[in-house]
Amino acid sequence: MKVGFIGTGWFAKTHAAILAGIDGVEVTAFCGTSMEKAEKEARDWSYAKGFTNVDEMLDKQKLDAVYICVPPMAHGEIECALIDRNIPFFVEKPLGIDEQPFEIAKKIDETGLITSVGYHWRYKETTKKALSLLDNRKVGMALGYWMGNMPMVPWWRNVNKSGGQFVEQTTHIVDLLRFLCGEITEVYAAYGSTIMQEKVDGTTVSDVGSVTMKLQNGMVATISNTCILNDSNKVGLDLFTEEGIIELRNELLREIKGKQIQEYKEQGNPYIVENKIFLEAVKTGNPEKILSDYKDSLKTYQVTLAANQSAMSGQPIRLEL
Repeated sequence: MKVGFIGTGWFAKTHAAILAGIDGVEVTAFCGTSMEKAEKEARDWSYAKGFTNVDEMLDKQKLDAVYICVPPMAHGEIECALIDRNIPFFVEKPLGIDEQPFEIAKKIDETGLITSVGYHWRYKETTKKALSLLDNRKVGMALGYWMGNMPMVPWWRNVNKSGGQFVEQTTHIVDLLRFLCGEITEVYAAYGSTIMQEKVDGTTVSDVGSVTMKLQNGMVATISNTCILNDSNKVGLDLFTEEGIIELRNELLREIKGKQIQEYKEQGNPYIVENKIFLEAVKTGNPEKILSDYKDSLKTYQVTLAANQSAMSGQPIRLEL
């Protein structure tokens, strides 16, 4: 199987390193913003070539699948080019920063193209454990968090390029909430700019925010985020049930029943799992094991856009299911 990469950053390197350990997979093309970046990544592969133009890469290389690992503002034309050529793709979140992903989703639906989106929390063993624990209990409310620092890349702190923290980072927690508890029907958000606009030149993203959501099943959830800290502090989701609390963190699930606490540590690597499932789907033509395709991910994306809209308008936003 011949695979190409669009993007040369951390996510591209992470996925490419995993593919290097999967039999029958050969990365043959990298497309970057400069030939230097593209060729640097290509050197790790025997037959890979570097490109700076997506269409040129797709015209010159016969690819079975492509990974899209680019900043939020760079999405759109890339996906359309792959759809036009009927090439399955794996895309890292978020899907974009505007309305274009909704049009892309329509094209994918029309073609039946196999896609996967990098919501890796869905593939965690601790998430699977949470689903099993929720089989026999009802969640009343949830609290989510992405409390950390600001990534020091210029596009991230520009709201017109990243979409802001809730769209670019906290989307993982929104998606986890949807996966575990169901669809979101209403969003009300309050954002603020307290520190980072004075501390870091060019900052237009909000640096604190809380988003309260109503779910179809009657639940209420609030997810808060900040990027004012010096380091990552608290990232995860807490579920409050009639039997106690389920706390999900990056490497841990904690089940709390009164004074009894049970901990389950993450045993796998969700990045490896999501890659293997996507590639197997491409190989067999059967996408049923993909937990997050483009169509489903669009619902998470819609929630994050609604949060931004609510924060700007000061009004709750109703979502059509």
